[in-house]
Amino acid sequence: MVHLRFPSFGPLLGLLFAATLWSPVEVSAQTDARVSFARDVKPLLARRCYACHGPDVAEAGLALHEQTASRALLDSGEFAIVPGDASASAIIERVTSDDEFMRMPPEGKPLSEKEVEILRQWIDGGAEYEKHWSFLPMTNPPVPAVKETEWVRNPIDAFVLARLEAAGLPRNGEADKRTLCRRLYYDLIGLPPTTEQLDKFVSDPAPDAYERLVDELLASPHYGEKWARHWLDVVRYAESNSFERDNPKPNVWKYRDYVIRSLNDDKPYDQFVREQLAGDELDAQYGGVTAESMTATGYYRLGVWDDEPADPVQSLADEMDDLVSTTAQAFLGLTVGCARCHDHKIDPIPQTDYYGMRAIFADVTTYGTRADQESNNQYIVEDADRLDERLTLKYIRPKALRAKHEAEQVAISRMPGVLQRETEGRNRGAILKEHLVEFFNEQEAAAYQEVVAELESIDKRLRELPPAEVVLALARCTVPAPPVYVNLRGNPHVLGDTEVQPHVPEILGGHELDVPPSAPDARSAGRRRAFADLLVDGSNPLTARVIANRVWQHHFGRGIVRSPNNFGQLGVPPTHPELLDWLGTWLVEQQWRLKPLHRLIVTSNTYRMSSAGNREALEVDPLNDLLWRFDPRRLTAEELRDSVLAVSGNLTDQVYGPSIYPTLSAEVLATQSQPGRNWESSSDHDRWRRSVYIHIKRSLAVPLLSAFDAPEPDISCEARFNTTQPAQAFALLHGQFMHEQASILAERVKRDAGIDLKAQVAETIALVLGRQATDEDIAEGLDLIGKLTANHGKSHDEALRLYCLAVMSFNEFVYLD
Repeated sequence: MVHLRFPSFGPLLGLLFAATLWSPVEVSAQTDARVSFARDVKPLLARRCYACHGPDVAEAGLALHEQTASRALLDSGEFAIVPGDASASAIIERVTSDDEFMRMPPEGKPLSEKEVEILRQWIDGGAEYEKHWSFLPMTNPPVPAVKETEWVRNPIDAFVLARLEAAGLPRNGEADKRTLCRRLYYDLIGLPPTTEQLDKFVSDPAPDAYERLVDELLASPHYGEKWARHWLDVVRYAESNSFERDNPKPNVWKYRDYVIRSLNDDKPYDQFVREQLAGDELDAQYGGVTAESMTATGYYRLGVWDDEPADPVQSLADEMDDLVSTTAQAFLGLTVGCARCHDHKIDPIPQTDYYGMRAIFADVTTYGTRADQESNNQYIVEDADRLDERLTLKYIRPKALRAKHEAEQVAISRMPGVLQRETEGRNRGAILKEHLVEFFNEQEAAAYQEVVAELESIDKRLRELPPAEVVLALARCTVPAPPVYVNLRGNPHVLGDTEVQPHVPEILGGHELDVPPSAPDARSAGRRRAFADLLVDGSNPLTARVIANRVWQHHFGRGIVRSPNNFGQLGVPPTHPELLDWLGTWLVEQQWRLKPLHRLIVTSNTYRMSSAGNREALEVDPLNDLLWRFDPRRLTAEELRDSVLAVSGNLTDQVYGPSIYPTLSAEVLATQSQPGRNWESSSDHDRWRRSVYIHIKRSLAVPLLSAFDAPEPDISCEARFNTTQPAQAFALLHGQFMHEQASILAERVKRDAGIDLKAQVAETIALVLGRQATDEDIAEGLDLIGKLTANHGKSHDEALRLYCLAVMSFNEFVYLD
């Protein structure tokens, strides 16, 4: 990959020109001569035919979305598809017709010769509608044999190389050690290596130097910070409720820390799933209910919540839909939300399956109510005796308050009208304290004082209790779980007649969950635990595939399935289905631990390839579907900000803890309905922590992160858009954060390099780009600093600061090979 730099014109031109270099060409390599229904035919029919002949409409009596309907006799008396005989099939005649009134499809371009040939081969082969690949049991395919056996470092390489050899495509060689070091640091911990770390690895001649570096980075606490961000995208993590007030979610940051800690500890993924979906229902076999497992149930409290809905019934239905849809996408890679209003148009998910999943979560309470925004979501973590005492006191206190209030109302009713009205204003407390006893009889006064004394005693005992840890969690459930009915056309005000029992979708077996009736004193319904167990059962065809694909995605920039939240029939078929199944099976065999999977991937030769272009391979496979090279990528928003802090020497590496609040301008704060509300002020030490700790307020995006494609947290984000647009250059050149860090970097350069100008330029290149400066670098740096001082009246210090700013905008810094 060629890194473009434009020090004379600024990064804006560089970023804009880079867009033309890395714009994907919409062509995909077809190297397998066999036509696959899932890979080739289904997408073609969906793209070109379903609008008129699909699940919603069957013009001329033809519907092509499922096998039986496609075989039906047409209104014309013909058969669109005659299995085994493409020449006798009306569909071939119509898509190849020269008559514009007969040719199908009637709008848009005619089918290409390649598309027609796909249909011919499929029909001649029997026109079978095979079961979708992801709904079939996961297999453990044999590792393929390859010619270039010496290149195969582990089975991943064999699967990739077999496809390349079949296509006759050359593969790239290994990237240089500096590139590999930077790649590993960013992919495993999300930070750049220091010059010392780079030099140590590059100069290490030991044959196991690479593997030792991998193990070192996987053991770093920063690994969890990097990879937690990917999971937080998927579960639409945010720290506020959205809507007009957008109030903060108390203690939500503890869920974020739970994710980071779980990844650092290499918690098995099946346990990770169980804790989030049923952390309040675990038995001793899976660690029981603990502070950690309850924190994991904060998953249920991450979505948007309207504290003043115009239609409470609709609002609750939307809240539950968000939960069902997110759960299906995150853990199963399914878009079951499509079946909220009607049977899924493409996947075999009837509407009853959607409400069967909704019934699984029927005991999940709403986030809160306008009057009580904490009881359902704030869980007190302490030992049983102390918790019992605290809850007892909190239970008794409202009863005492009620008795006090009732006594006061008796006294107020006896007051003169003028005094009564005064108790309705701001002076109520003072009026009651001064006059209340005047309107009690002796017995009533004694009873009132007794209640007041009891309240004082309760409050004193509560204050004396050691402070308890409180976590955002599924703190309260509804037991027994309320019944669930199909919402006709998705309308929660119009219910079906029959109660829907909790069951899993048809594609996962469709059976009802085997859950005994809840005991009278049960805290929860037990359904979510049964569901979580089913998700991580070995017979489930989706869970292991989905998480293995997500891990692959964040190492290679794209998943083997490039629609990570949609493994259904409208998702993107896998480029290497056998490899995906092999990885999923291997993961389960490793007891669902993710660190071994990371290690397997990054130690493969496939991962270690260079990103250099190759004319022959680019012509055949421009999207690199067959993995003949490593795809270069831009740093994520968080990686970019963290890298700036790291090279300036300003990064606070504290792990875990409450969220931080970067300084935002008054103009940014003014974008809220109530400018600046709930945006706190952090110290320099805190606000220079890693970006994963930044407070995520739904109505107030941090501009730098937003410009570099940090996702909107209202819905699950399977993969971030990777844009190249002018706002990014403006953020780098004109943002307050960048100028602040450029000043700090310039001071670091002067401390390390002294007063020599050439040394300062070389030190800047070394710190920011992680390499020695070339003669060209020195010349360009001196030229820029000279022009800033001579032509623009800048002091040397200011010119150096602006040079530091420019280097932190170079593509070589912003992009990773």
